[in-house]
This record gives sequence, C-alpha cells and structure tokens, in this order.
Amino acid sequence: MKNIAIFASGTGSNAQKMMEHFAQHSQAKVTLVVSNKPKALVLEKAQNFGVATQVIQRDRFYHSAEVVESLQNQQIDLIVLAGFLWLVPQNLIAAFPNKIINIHPALLPKYGGKGMYGMRVHEAVVANQENESGITIHYVNEHYDEGKIIFQERCLVTPDDTPADVAKKVQALEHQHFPSVVEQLVKKLSNP
Repeated sequence: MKNIAIFASGTGSNAQKMMEHFAQHSQAKVTLVVSNKPKALVLEKAQNFGVATQVIQRDRFYHSAEVVESLQNQQIDLIVLAGFLWLVPQNLIAAFPNKIINIHPALLPKYGGKGMYGMRVHEAVVANQENESGITIHYVNEHYDEGKIIFQERCLVTPDDTPADVAKKVQALEHQHFPSVVEQLVKKLSNP
C-alpha cells in the first residue's frame, strides 16, 4: 500500500477528489494532508475523511529537515501538491526524487511561475484572448511550474468566457483527471 501526502493551501477541492478516489483503493491511500495555513478548509475536509493533518510553518519548512523527516517517518511514497502556494525547498525535492507532483491550472509553459495561481491565471488567459486553456500535471523541481510535464488536458476558451467561466472549465478537468493520473503514478511506484 502506497501512502500519499497532499499539500494544499486553500479549500481543497482537488484534495477532496483525491481522498474520495483513494478511500477504498487497493494500492494507495491518502494518509496525510499538509497545509501552510492553519485555517485552510482543506484541513477540515481531511479530518472528515479520517486523514491526518499537519500545519507547517515557513521557517521550519525552509530552514530545517523537520518536514522531510516527518514525511519519511510516516512512510510517504508520493507527495501531491494541490493548490499549495509555496515553492518546494531543495531538501524535500532531494528526499523525494520524482515523487512530488503538482497540478497547474493552465497549459504550461504558458501562465506559470511565481505569482501565477488560481484566478490570476484565468484572468491572464482571458486578457490575452487565448482560445484554449487547461491543466498541466508535472513533476516538481526547484522552480515554480518548470518540472517535467506528465499530463496535459485542454478546454476551449470562447470570446465570451469570463475568468470565472475559465476557472469552472479548468476545475472540471482537474477533478476529472488528477486522481487517475496520480493512480497511474502509484502503479508505476508499485511496479518500477
């Protein structure tokens, strides 16, 4: 059984879909939800699923081995970033090589990087009159949104779409594809 940790900063709709998907799974389960915000709604959602939670502080995240050691002690096999807004430190990347993934609400390399998250991404897509957007699931490296791409899916953006309309389309893709892509990665971990 592989153990998945989800890192999230907000409401946790993707985290919830992930916990639902793996609730009765034979190969993996979500065993931990980590947040950098003590009042993030994702922590409440995790508790509703009986999943352990952990709140991390910036200083310890970046200047100690505390988080790495905690994840290793809990035998975490895969870290899934689902709306986690901090850059992952090098010591965590080194401890979990090719075992940290992120979902981004755009078709990278477009609309990625520091400060490009949530509605900011959708506003930029609409402002630039793009005719498509989508999701990118990628490995995490030491730069925002620059790791190797695992999966992308597209949606159409019409001239009438508002950023909120694009957000709904993108979130539907996230909920549809993110759990199954994580499941495929779990299978690779189980059968290298």
